[in-house]
Amino acid sequence: MAEREEKGEDALVAEIEKKITETFEVFDRESNKTVDVREIGCIVRALGCFPTEAEVQKLLEQIEVEEPGGFVHLEHFLPVMTKVLLDKRFQPIPEDVILHAFEALDENKCGYITKDDLVKHLTQGGEPFTQEEMEDMLAVALDPETDILHYRDYRVKLVVD
Repeated sequence: MAEREEKGEDALVAEIEKKITETFEVFDRESNKTVDVREIGCIVRALGCFPTEAEVQKLLEQIEVEEPGGFVHLEHFLPVMTKVLLDKRFQPIPEDVILHAFEALDENKCGYITKDDLVKHLTQGGEPFTQEEMEDMLAVALDPETDILHYRDYRVKLVVD
């Protein structure tokens, strides 16, 4: 019985490592099993994890990086990321929490947030969006005719199954 459980666990680890490797390879532009350190956050998120930038930096501290601002080898990334996935770290935020966050930004309690208010809230304080992140979000989130965010509809796009 214990042997069967161990085989099952080995298969799970092998499946996770395969998924990590395949995702890593998408970002490996030179096909040499390395990626630019700046790609690690994207890779982690592509694997279904949602860490903050600070959490990505802590992950990088666990991974041997060639020179600061350099490259990360798959062999150093794989064990760290395998543990992250096995431990189910950086899970997505539940839909009700997302809704409460938008409701907190909706000062008039009208069910939407204006573009100006959204930009103000997401670029000041906390972990502010970069200009590029803000532009990307606005392109997807805002109603193109009214330039407002109907957050009850938008939150569904943010939820990961």
